[in-house]
Amino acid sequence: MAIHPAAIVHPQARIAESAEIGPYCVIGADVEIGARTRLLAHLYLDGPLIVGEDNIFYPYSTAGVASQDLKYHGEPAETIIGHRNRIREFVTIHRGTEGGGRITRIGDDNLLMAYAHVAHDARIGNHCVIGHGATCGGHVIVEDWVVVSAFSGIHQFCRIGRHAIIGGYSVITQDVMPFSNTTTPRETKTFGANRIGMERRGFPAPSVDAVNKALRLLTRAGLNTTQAIERIRAEVEPCAEVDELIEFIQSSERGVIK
Repeated sequence: MAIHPAAIVHPQARIAESAEIGPYCVIGADVEIGARTRLLAHLYLDGPLIVGEDNIFYPYSTAGVASQDLKYHGEPAETIIGHRNRIREFVTIHRGTEGGGRITRIGDDNLLMAYAHVAHDARIGNHCVIGHGATCGGHVIVEDWVVVSAFSGIHQFCRIGRHAIIGGYSVITQDVMPFSNTTTPRETKTFGANRIGMERRGFPAPSVDAVNKALRLLTRAGLNTTQAIERIRAEVEPCAEVDELIEFIQSSERGVIK
């Protein structure tokens, strides 16, 4: 087991033999670190925390620390981080709270860029990019293949649908529709489909076109949401992605950004 002599590892921590712990890392009790995960230097990890395999943590990031929620009073809560994630410098990941199920969860194959923040009870899916300085507030849900660009803020309890991209410096106060390209010029708006992202991930051209047409009806046709959904069902070629878009809108509790 490669643990640098300048690291401080609690005797109750569970570290895989193939993991690497660099200098000046502090690993608390009830922390589990999986195979081939690397902590480069100056990390602070507090438990209960489970970190999967093949992750890499860059210097000065923290995971599993207590929530900043003023309602948190030290009740047991945990953090779970999956596999093959890249956690860059100064990233902060906070444990869950009683009000959110007591768990913060990050999936697999994500990139969290420098200074990103994942707050209490947030859930980050798989294959996501959380840009420099971006903030995911408490209870936020980020579904798979989402890109949150630099310095964007996602309000508590918001949901970001699959394959969406959020432009830099955006302020997100409602749910972001799947497959959409959403940004803030002066106010946050959706500007059609995330065509490039969908094409890169192998969605067929008819599905990309259908999603783009559906989003245009939602955002540019001067219709309310109910009217737009009726037009989508009548005019847009049916596909699984359009069905997902409609289901996402109808299940939204905060409303969606149009």
